[in-house]
Amino acid sequence: MLQRLSTKKMLLVYALMASGLARAEVAVPEVVKNFSEQQDIKIIKKIEAPGGAPAWLGQYQDMGVTLFLTPDGKHVVSGYLYDEKGKNLSEEYFQKEIYAPMGREMWKKLNAAHPLKEGAENAPRKVFVFADPFCPYCKAFWAEAQPWVNAGKVQLNTLLVAFLNPDSGRNASAVLNAKDPVSAWKEYELSGGKKLPKQEGSATRETVDILQKHQVLMDSLGANATPAIYYLNAQNELQQVVGMPNEKQLVEMFGPKP
Repeated sequence: MLQRLSTKKMLLVYALMASGLARAEVAVPEVVKNFSEQQDIKIIKKIEAPGGAPAWLGQYQDMGVTLFLTPDGKHVVSGYLYDEKGKNLSEEYFQKEIYAPMGREMWKKLNAAHPLKEGAENAPRKVFVFADPFCPYCKAFWAEAQPWVNAGKVQLNTLLVAFLNPDSGRNASAVLNAKDPVSAWKEYELSGGKKLPKQEGSATRETVDILQKHQVLMDSLGANATPAIYYLNAQNELQQVVGMPNEKQLVEMFGPKP
């Protein structure tokens, strides 16, 4: 009798476990699964979409996708979901589930790079910028940032790249190979690109690797011009500005001007 009771209890536990797993694992309908596989869309999760239509959040490359199942269960619609005021609700799902996590990973990669750091390590704001030695807008951005850097409000992290000019690599390597690269970059910018540390021999393998890694990182962030600027907003979401920022954008990334 005691043995039979124990067996019943075990069967009950197994049944409850199976029920819990069934609730936790919501099966993706075959039509949605087939469509996502054909379009190379990664299904991330089922979402509770307004209106009651079964919906799934997916990712195609770096973009968000929302998929909706029709009432007959045999068709799938891919597109954006809007409310009665025309607000794009799909973008909210994309931002929370795809773009924000991707941004956090990219921010880690930026911090793991080899930037020229200007400003206090404990500055309340940190900004990364990809800059080419021959980019005039990079020089203008560097000059605009100096009041915040000097006031201890911002740490400016410059990641040198080389693609604008045949001599971009030579100049970038000269800065990186200098005894004090940060001071060398500052002097180079203040001189309008005329004061360059003397290049001793050819660029080292390490310097070439750094420039190549910076270029790959810049490409992965989707930027194709300099300056390419990155910072976190108040919600810790990665923000991108490509080209010379306007006054409003400068305040958004740096804070009130000191």
